[in-house]
Amino acid sequence: MNDWPEGWSDNNRGSGYGRGGASARPESARVMRQVRRGPAAPPQGAGVPPQPSYVDGHGYGGDGGGDYTNARNTGYDSGYSTGQVYGGGSDGPGGHDAGVPRPAPDWRRRIKWTAISVATVLVVTTVGTYFWADSKLNREVDLSKVIDRPEAGEGTNFLIVGSDSREGMSAEEKKQLHTGSAEGKRTDSMMILHTGSNGDTLISLPRDSDVEIPSFVGSESGKRYAGTGRHTKLNAAYATDGPELLVRTVEFNTGLRIDHYVEIGFAGFANIVDAVGGVEIDIPQDIKDTKSGADLKKGRQTLNGEESLAFVRTRYALAGSDLDRTKNQQKFLAALANQVATPSTVLNPFKLYPTMSAGLDTLIVDKDMGLYDLGSMFFAMKGVNGGDGKSMNMPISGSTGGNLVWDKAKVKQLVSQLKNDEKVTVSGD
Repeated sequence: MNDWPEGWSDNNRGSGYGRGGASARPESARVMRQVRRGPAAPPQGAGVPPQPSYVDGHGYGGDGGGDYTNARNTGYDSGYSTGQVYGGGSDGPGGHDAGVPRPAPDWRRRIKWTAISVATVLVVTTVGTYFWADSKLNREVDLSKVIDRPEAGEGTNFLIVGSDSREGMSAEEKKQLHTGSAEGKRTDSMMILHTGSNGDTLISLPRDSDVEIPSFVGSESGKRYAGTGRHTKLNAAYATDGPELLVRTVEFNTGLRIDHYVEIGFAGFANIVDAVGGVEIDIPQDIKDTKSGADLKKGRQTLNGEESLAFVRTRYALAGSDLDRTKNQQKFLAALANQVATPSTVLNPFKLYPTMSAGLDTLIVDKDMGLYDLGSMFFAMKGVNGGDGKSMNMPISGSTGGNLVWDKAKVKQLVSQLKNDEKVTVSGD
């Protein structure tokens, strides 16, 4: 009996895919069952019935449904189950054959490229930050203008100056920080930091130190001024002709060559402290000073920018006046450096960039100083605070006319040890 519609024969079914029927439904939905994959067909040979196969692209070998029935009975996969009849070759999304596992992720490769990407970002960020910060340094001091300089010794010597500059401060800020409104600027604190292989040494130079103003060349005029043997307070040198004359005066009176100059004003100092979230320090005694604005209780506490500035400027509330004040300044600057040079600041961009910006905008350095030198200075000050170095005042032997006189013998020994980068054994008051 012919299953095909009337008027059709097996050979009149057209040349469609698999000789499909004329029904509106696909042939697979009507008569074709899913063919399960079986074992590979044995090779053709004697006693082995011929296996159905595609021979002309129009269906199974031979005409009629017998071959199709054979294909079903022998487990032959016609290709409908894999989509090959329609040219797909895929059993589902992604184009993978059924039963073929996806390749495992290459985690080593992924980790490798992730590490390379992270390292690249860190390098680019670090290099970019370095050049950004280095470009912001205010290199205003020209030490080449300093004449008759001592020979350089071992190690590096920084002259660190805190000035009372009010440049850029508003009237409200001057009032809040108790700075007054004096014109110009003077040195409020001065220190020599020696860095070397035998420990770092921080030496405070009291601003009331009695010194001789030597001959010098004017930083602006270029005119040479002969020395008259006049003695005055050390901070008068800065007031007379700025940083270059101050360096010249320190070198002349000590015999120690200054390699780098660093200066910071009132506003910059307070901003740095606030940027790092305050500085923890042990206050040696109750301090109340109406001139500096200090109103602090004895004990360990965290000071903000305003309180820190008041603390380092206090002198009238201290029994020892200028000498005790320089000790407090040393202690505080070392604590500040210790706070800045920590992973919590250096590795935290929300602290690092505000801190660097606050400092770099107000720091004044010499023309030969780089960011690396500045970093070395901060880490050396941190070392002094951590006990790896020594802090002291310039040795004092007495006073004259209200000026503090240096102990010449001790100063000579101290300078010799610094020049030769030896461990400092001299003590100061």
